[in-house]
Amino acid sequence: MAGQPYDQREGVIWYNGDLVPWSDAKLHVLSHALHYASSVFEGERAYGGEIFKLREHTERLFHSASRMDMEIPYTVDEIDDACRAALTAQGYQDAYVRPVAWRGSEMMGVSAQTTKINVAIAVWEWPSYFDPEERLKGIKLDVSEWRRPDPQTIPCDAKAAGLYMICTLSKHAAERKGYADALMYDYRGLIAEATGANVFFIDNVGTLHTPTPDCFLDGITRRTVIGLARKRQLKVVERAIMPEEMEGFEQCFIVGTAAEVTPVSEIGPYRFAPGEITKLLADDYMAEVQPAKTPEAAVAV
Repeated sequence: MAGQPYDQREGVIWYNGDLVPWSDAKLHVLSHALHYASSVFEGERAYGGEIFKLREHTERLFHSASRMDMEIPYTVDEIDDACRAALTAQGYQDAYVRPVAWRGSEMMGVSAQTTKINVAIAVWEWPSYFDPEERLKGIKLDVSEWRRPDPQTIPCDAKAAGLYMICTLSKHAAERKGYADALMYDYRGLIAEATGANVFFIDNVGTLHTPTPDCFLDGITRRTVIGLARKRQLKVVERAIMPEEMEGFEQCFIVGTAAEVTPVSEIGPYRFAPGEITKLLADDYMAEVQPAKTPEAAVAV
């Protein structure tokens, strides 16, 4: 499947209430979403046939749609069921799940109140977001020239397609220089996030530091990792972090549904060594996402 165009894959996609052949899940070139970025989406992972924190992802999809003045024509329960149905139909145990909602082609122009809100859910296999060998020793990040905008200029708490434009530009620029990804500062010059993941730093006494998500998405994986760290009695501090503070941190990692927990060895001029706490939280996260075994299944194993 590696390198295969996404419109030429096998299987089915849940599209406006029906499972349709993968190649038939199309939209018109004059769809409002294509011209004005009126689209919201989620990124979810299935492990062992179950989608991790599905309800939280679906609720965030509806929140994002509301922030974009879009009303999804299904209930949260119906979208949950549709995600499971798409996963089952594809026959994967471990997979990536992508629900997306967008404005259709009924109106063309900035104003689009009467456009139909379409919803689709695609499922595919996506083992690792970064190169596995590079990931083990820590990925390298560039520092982006683009910054996360002031929250008064964007719906920063929405997972909306248009907000990723500068993320694509940042990642392209980083990859051209040989980096795996880029760290983005915010409009104030504070550390914000990577292009598709939140960031954590660890100091010399084992305290975790992560930027306050006041102008970028507070990731579901981010919240999960904070919970896992506190279970381990690790101190977690959410605060404003200046770029020069990276000089004093010993470890760094990024987190996200696609990235999971990925160690970082370099951000621009700053160096980090993937250590025990990073490894511990990565292992804890992988244990957390695995479906709970029933007593019968545990005995069988």
